[in-house]
Amino acid sequence: MRGPGRAIRDRGMLSGRESRFHKKLEGGKLRCTLCPHNCVLPEGGRGRCKVRGNEGGSLSLPFYGYISALAMDPVEKKPLYHFRPGSLVLSAGFSGCNLRCPFCQNWHISQRTPAAESPGEGRGRVIEAKELIALALESGSAQIAYTYSEPLVHAEYLLEAMTLAREAGLANILVSNGTVSDGAAKAILSLTDAVNVDLKSFSPETYAKILGGDLDTVLAFITEAHALGVHTELTTLIVTDLNDHLDELERAASFIAGISPSIPWHLSAYHPDYRWNAPPTDKGLLAEAARLGKQLLDFVYTGNVPGGDFSDTVCPYCGKTLIRRGARRVDPSGLLLPGKAGDRAAGYCASCGKKADFIRL
Repeated sequence: MRGPGRAIRDRGMLSGRESRFHKKLEGGKLRCTLCPHNCVLPEGGRGRCKVRGNEGGSLSLPFYGYISALAMDPVEKKPLYHFRPGSLVLSAGFSGCNLRCPFCQNWHISQRTPAAESPGEGRGRVIEAKELIALALESGSAQIAYTYSEPLVHAEYLLEAMTLAREAGLANILVSNGTVSDGAAKAILSLTDAVNVDLKSFSPETYAKILGGDLDTVLAFITEAHALGVHTELTTLIVTDLNDHLDELERAASFIAGISPSIPWHLSAYHPDYRWNAPPTDKGLLAEAARLGKQLLDFVYTGNVPGGDFSDTVCPYCGKTLIRRGARRVDPSGLLLPGKAGDRAAGYCASCGKKADFIRL
């Protein structure tokens, strides 16, 4: 996951709620049904995510509403390049994750939950869902992003906050690894306006043995998001000695194209972090992977590298630049606003006049 920008932090205590995704077993045990791990929890036990546990025979959520970081970010940082380009989004971060990626760039919040043991020492605070909506409205943001660590392990909070956000006219943005059961996926995606899913590898073995996840579950989540009309973009961090093989990346591109060649695919450069010490992603390989992806997909972007040839959005009809992106500036001057008042669905290419319905304004 991408890390927080300029953060607003405060300390606070935790509050517990009960999960809606679990089954009771014999002997006081519980089975969490939120994700494919289906963790069986004895009394006092926690799931792999570290934020869902068995307390007195109830599946408790001690981190309900615990926000590890709160920041105003450019929407491009999520990254979302085709959803309200140039806008800002109030981004709420969480703690815990149901994967164990050894190269995690945000491991300090995804793999640790220090505030559960010492709440007063945490860098975040509890923000009730209605307060989060109020903060977004006060900030002038028209959208909220649930991001940084893995939001889906806090599904109950997402459902509450997303429902209130919709009622307040705010858009919901989800940045996720997509590792969640089908029922929870449908419920959350039905309230989601835009999603960026981390497609970390296209190898079932890598997901199972190294990441602690399931590729088919992630692919199903991506497919479901697009089928439900959620604006969908994907990110693959190209990790040296893990998924930096062109044949694997080509299989990933082929899968994406099978859903829609208009889905933006972000290829990001890795740097050594957490428990993975291989050299940073080779820039030449990153560019070659982007060119390979462009053979099957309309929009492929590269990230975590300065400059490069794959940061601008180009009109697929005439080849002119619709949106130009620099280090600190987004210039959408190649994209004309819709002619009809109230039509926020799409703009038009300033050069050829074709409708750019692959960009949501």
